[in-house]
Amino acid sequence: MSDTNTDSDTETETDLHAIVAGPDEDGLADALEAEGVTVTRLGGVISRPQLEDAGIVETDLYVLTDIDQATTIPIVYDLTDDLRTVTYARRTVPEFVKGQLDLAIDPRLMSPDVVADELAE
Repeated sequence: MSDTNTDSDTETETDLHAIVAGPDEDGLADALEAEGVTVTRLGGVISRPQLEDAGIVETDLYVLTDIDQATTIPIVYDLTDDLRTVTYARRTVPEFVKGQLDLAIDPRLMSPDVVADELAE
């Protein structure tokens, strides 16, 4: 009789897909990948076509790390409302976006590992 348990002895794999948009100086994308989340990274000025090409319609989680690109949140919701939106940034979220966010987190208050653990559930 074998005494191996592959489910509990290995990292948990999820079927979650996340797009991390903006610079990721705090390493949230890596922390999400460590939780088994498939991550697509977007940089530079993010446009609707980039979001579509990255698979935003099939994505479970949109994480924005650059508040200067907060206008991408309404674009994301225009494309799909079947995902969670999160900002992980030190700056305050503009008022026009707050109603469309599920979560706004300051990296100085919560580590990427803790955030990734919560988002991957």
